[in-house]
Amino acid sequence: MRTGTLITRVSTLSRSSADPSPDAVTEAFFALHRGLPRQGPGSDDTTRRLFRLAAPLPARPRVLDLGCGPGRSALLLAAEAGAHVTCVDLHQPFLDELTAAASRRGLAARITAVHCSMDRLPFPDHAFDLVWAEGSAYLMGFEAALRSWRRLVAPGGALVVTEAEWSCADPSAGARAFWDAAYPLRTAAQNTALAEAAGHRVVARLPQPDSDWWAEYYDPLAERIAAADLARPGMAQAVAGAREEIALRREHGGEYGYAGYVLRPHPSPGIASGWRTRPETPRDAAAVRAIDLAAFPTAEEADVVDALRADPDAWLDGLSWVAEAPDGTLAGHALLTRCHVGGHPALALAPVAVAPAHQGKGAGSAVVRAALDAARAAGEHLVVVLGHPGYYPRFGFAPASRWGIGAPFEVPDEAMMALPLDAARPVPGGVIQYPAAFGV
Repeated sequence: MRTGTLITRVSTLSRSSADPSPDAVTEAFFALHRGLPRQGPGSDDTTRRLFRLAAPLPARPRVLDLGCGPGRSALLLAAEAGAHVTCVDLHQPFLDELTAAASRRGLAARITAVHCSMDRLPFPDHAFDLVWAEGSAYLMGFEAALRSWRRLVAPGGALVVTEAEWSCADPSAGARAFWDAAYPLRTAAQNTALAEAAGHRVVARLPQPDSDWWAEYYDPLAERIAAADLARPGMAQAVAGAREEIALRREHGGEYGYAGYVLRPHPSPGIASGWRTRPETPRDAAAVRAIDLAAFPTAEEADVVDALRADPDAWLDGLSWVAEAPDGTLAGHALLTRCHVGGHPALALAPVAVAPAHQGKGAGSAVVRAALDAARAAGEHLVVVLGHPGYYPRFGFAPASRWGIGAPFEVPDEAMMALPLDAARPVPGGVIQYPAAFGV
């Protein structure tokens, strides 16, 4: 388990007004664990096995490590899998350890440390090929975490989570009392059912061996306990909690364990928010033009779309998407075409249009998300949009000036936005060069 579960357990050992404050116990607990190889059961071998079970993945996958701690798994995935790993944790000293280790190993360019909470993640939908959470999902609750993180997985990607669970049908009273106070456990069948209910398919389940608890976690922790300064405020409580946990494992280790779950979001081909979405086909051209004419006050946007279709340098097959109404008629349209930023290839999102009868019902969001997903799957890197600052941030767009990107005309800063699609690649800066059809 990660240290948060143990902190919860340790806090129950201190009840009188003379005891140290919860903050002191927490600080002592982190001090007790600082610099250990791991902050929970695991091993490099288990990390490698789980990563292999998550295949196939891109050659250089975008990985999000949630509750990364000092980043043992993140560093391994960066070094051995060529991944770019975005590492999230709320304990800044762990992130400092991670970034220092990445620099020493020449991996700084592949590691991004983010200090934030796992339940308030600032990342756009489908931003990662692999979402990774070893021993940290409990902080949100297993099912809640899986529901929350599902949106982050790119098409074809996977979610790897390790979770403590009962490994016998009838746990002893002692083991149950400990876990009920810290984090009530479920069986493998119950966790599998929760994963399915949260919208995932269980690709594989890997029980972690007993050695994962000892070699790099409990044995080094026991040495740290023996040398601990019990006079430090909160340290006696931290040591008592760690000793209790180690003793429980020695006596009841056969009754519970960690298992790694490799999950893939249930496929919903072409369905988004109740709207069926698909790439535009040649027979859709007239209906798309009708939507643009109905959605905008002039024919300018409709004429731009027709001109883009005729421009082989701008038009990209598979990146013009439509949303269908229940009767099969077209309700919305979103178009991505080739532009350049500082001479580097990018995409321009424009126009986005919804037929008046379907506006305000989610068709626009559905078709924009579908188009962006298609761009990610095609290996595109960057999208720019000139639009309403109250609408496009829901897809992950932010002011383009953040990356040194500017429009070739005067525009409010908050209205010119950009969305990097691949966290592992640098974002180019410079002036946007639009296709000729835009007339700028």
